[in-house]
Amino acid sequence: MKLLLTSGGITNESIQAALVDLLGKPIAESRALFIPTAQWGHPMCSPETVWKGTAGRWEGGGALTTLGWKSVGVLELTALPSIRAERWVPWVRDADVLLVDGGEAVYLGHWMRESGLADELAAMPDLVWVGVSAGSMVMTPRIGGQFVDWRPDGGDETLGVVDFSIFPHLDYPGWDENTTEAARRWAATMPGPAYAIDDQTAITVVEGKAEVVSEGHWEHFDAPR
Repeated sequence: MKLLLTSGGITNESIQAALVDLLGKPIAESRALFIPTAQWGHPMCSPETVWKGTAGRWEGGGALTTLGWKSVGVLELTALPSIRAERWVPWVRDADVLLVDGGEAVYLGHWMRESGLADELAAMPDLVWVGVSAGSMVMTPRIGGQFVDWRPDGGDETLGVVDFSIFPHLDYPGWDENTTEAARRWAATMPGPAYAIDDQTAITVVEGKAEVVSEGHWEHFDAPR
């Protein structure tokens, strides 16, 4: 699986070019599935925000479903345990890209495991994963307690597909908890390396190699000693 881990979606030409490079073909020839699941776990989200994400109606947000795909469908992970894998696994295998919306990363990780999607992804090396905020953070080992809004045991562990953590929406206007100084304090609590990225920045990961694509601001933090 190839990863495009973003804070705000496809927000500029550099990130879109990285997406096309990962796909290996034009967007217009690529089939996409949109995953809104993470939104259900976040207290700031609602049926209205899920619709906005699905329809590409976020005010000032980056594009996902409206990029001009050959086809776009919705894959709701909470529904998958109630249907046979023989039905939904071919949908994922036929897709070129999964567009994974933001929300609550621990909740998303729970349903990726519960649904079986996390296990299936390991056998799909050519599939592209485009994460937005929590949709990116879910691929990391830990997200930090301040980003946890759902979990019975209060833990902040996620899937650990990559070996670094992500602080999204760096210096987002009006978000005092997302300042650069806040990101540096957060990084000091993470057990491994980390990135803080703004909405004009993304991280690609191919065969374990991470590269930053940015028209904005980002910082990298080594693992605390």
